[in-house]
Amino acid sequence: MANSDRIYIFDTTLRDGEQSPGVSLNVDEKLEIAHQLTRLGVDIIEAGFPIASPGDFAAVKKIADNIKGAVVAGLCRANFKDIDRTWEAVKGAETPRIHTFIATSDIHLKYKLQKSREEVLEQAVEAVKYAKKYCSDVEFSAEDASRSDIDYLALLIEKVIEAGATVVNLPDTVGYAVPDEFGLFIRTICERVPNIDKAIISVHCHDDLGLAVANTMAGIMNGARQVECTINGIGERAGNAALEEIVMNLYTRRSFYKKDININYQEIYRTSRLVSTLTGMPVQPNKAIVGQNAFSHESGIHQDGVLKERSTYEIMSPELVGVKSSKLVLGKHSGRHAFRERLKELGYKLTEEELEKAFVKFKDIADKKKEISDDDLEALVNEQVRAVPERFSLEYLHISSGTSIVPTATVKLNIEGNILEAASTGDGPVDAACHAIDKITDIYGKMHDYKLNSISGGKDALGEVIAKIEIDGKLYTGRGLSTDVIEASVKAYINAINKYYYEKQLNRSS
Repeated sequence: MANSDRIYIFDTTLRDGEQSPGVSLNVDEKLEIAHQLTRLGVDIIEAGFPIASPGDFAAVKKIADNIKGAVVAGLCRANFKDIDRTWEAVKGAETPRIHTFIATSDIHLKYKLQKSREEVLEQAVEAVKYAKKYCSDVEFSAEDASRSDIDYLALLIEKVIEAGATVVNLPDTVGYAVPDEFGLFIRTICERVPNIDKAIISVHCHDDLGLAVANTMAGIMNGARQVECTINGIGERAGNAALEEIVMNLYTRRSFYKKDININYQEIYRTSRLVSTLTGMPVQPNKAIVGQNAFSHESGIHQDGVLKERSTYEIMSPELVGVKSSKLVLGKHSGRHAFRERLKELGYKLTEEELEKAFVKFKDIADKKKEISDDDLEALVNEQVRAVPERFSLEYLHISSGTSIVPTATVKLNIEGNILEAASTGDGPVDAACHAIDKITDIYGKMHDYKLNSISGGKDALGEVIAKIEIDGKLYTGRGLSTDVIEASVKAYINAINKYYYEKQLNRSS
């Protein structure tokens, strides 16, 4: 057929995708996804399996009656009753398709169908002829094609094309094939079927061995011109070939594949989110193209490269698939370059000395917290960079506390390079730690106000303690940050003592 470089995208999210365990979409949800698929630009939407249930029939019919711009297909077994029901569902479509199938592997013939090869061949041909009376666009699928006898399959395909099939689908139904083998399988069929040019060859690959996309791409390289896939790769068992991965392979490596597709790439991410939301199937963070981490960088080396030239570590633009921008995840692997750039974005202009001071604190927090948010950074800068010089800093803190024991704290402070230690008891763990600090510093404070705020969300949220401490009759505001609220409280107390000491030194010098 004309334009052998054109690849048609056949989306079966609403049929095979809905067969994912635990997924059940209602009619309106299916229609919403179908509208989004047309915005994405898929060529064919397989709307469902009309004879499976009244609800499935209603959904396929509603999609067929409302969708414009894409072929709407309904799946049916190779029998007249199924075909009648499918036609009733899809006949209102702008461009309808009947998709009929029967298994062709010997294992399916023997154990599932209990039919001979000859019986199955005859049934397949009669089904295509019958569907052709209703509809000019008829697709035939040879279920479990990749495990079928190649000579028998080639003969069957020749006959269904003679009967009027416009598309012949060769599925790897159980995900058993490997790319080299599957590519050779498709090429062999193209070579052995004399009238193969009268139909489009399609592939439908499952992901049981994690090779669905790889097998699909091998099929394309060897003559397939339609690919059957789902959003986020959802479907039976381990799922199907993921649409977003196939189309971005064809786009990103177009100089290699040299194939054309009709996809609105900016709708990829939006479509993924919609399907995930309505099916209740979350997208794994490291999922290619649409996963949360797909355009995220935490390694300091990677972040530095991306900031200098995006193509060093990104082979595609996040904006292309509808993601606003790549994301530099600040964590324990991040470097100074990414840290500096994020602070600039937040409006902070720091000296090299201030930056180094903040970076050291950032690394300390990053060892305790998986990801540092912008709120965390702002709190960190305000605490570290805007702070008075530290004469006293916390080196070590150990708390012993419970419902039936007296709270006890052991504290080590670094005082201008000297490590001093003390232990004390108190009404609670924070009070005990403060008493221990009093012993070491010989500065005695009294807490008048105490506020604890969560800087960011999650179990590892950064806690901010703001406390007003009275020392020698004057109130000093202390501030402390940590993922541990007791540590944050102790740091706030030490911060107030440092302010007292700093002010005392200034008064002496003046």
